[in-house]
Amino acid sequence: MQVQLNNEMTHVAFGEALGQALKGHGRVYLEGDLGAGKTTLTRGILRAYGYQGAVKSPTYTLVEPYELGGQRIYHLDLYRLADPEELEFMGGRDVLADDALCLIEWPSRGEGWLPAPDLRIQLRVAETGRIAQLSAGSVLGEGVIEQLASLGAGKQQECGVIQWI
Repeated sequence: MQVQLNNEMTHVAFGEALGQALKGHGRVYLEGDLGAGKTTLTRGILRAYGYQGAVKSPTYTLVEPYELGGQRIYHLDLYRLADPEELEFMGGRDVLADDALCLIEWPSRGEGWLPAPDLRIQLRVAETGRIAQLSAGSVLGEGVIEQLASLGAGKQQECGVIQWI
C-alpha cells in the first residue's frame, strides 16, 4: 500500500489513523533517509493515544517510553547504534517482549537482533511531501493495512486530507 502525504498535516493525520489501526500493539519498522519523516509519523501515532507534547527522535537515549491511556509505547531510534548487541545491554529484549507498541527508526542498525516487524513503513521524499510504502510482516500487519485501505478505498482517492495511491 502506498500513501501520498502532501504536507506535515497529512503526515500527522496518517500517523493518527495508523495509531488507531495498531490498537497499541506490534512492532513497526520506520525506514527512510534522514528527514524522510519517521519522527513526524511517530508524532501522529502518539496523538492517536492522546499525546499532545513535542516528539523528538531518541537519537541519544535510543528509547523513549510512553504510557498513554493504558497503552505502553516505545519509540526507538537505532541510528547511533554501533552494534546490534548493544540492544541487549540497554534492555531491548524486555522492551520488545512487552505487549506494547514499538516504533523503531533505523531498524537496519539492529539487523540480526531485532525480531521481524509486524509492519514496515518506508518513507521517501517526493516532489511534494512524502510517500509512505507499507508492507505487512504478520497477520497483525495485514489487518492494519486492510483497515487503512478501507479508509481510502480506491486508487487516487482523497480520504480526508490523505491521498491513497
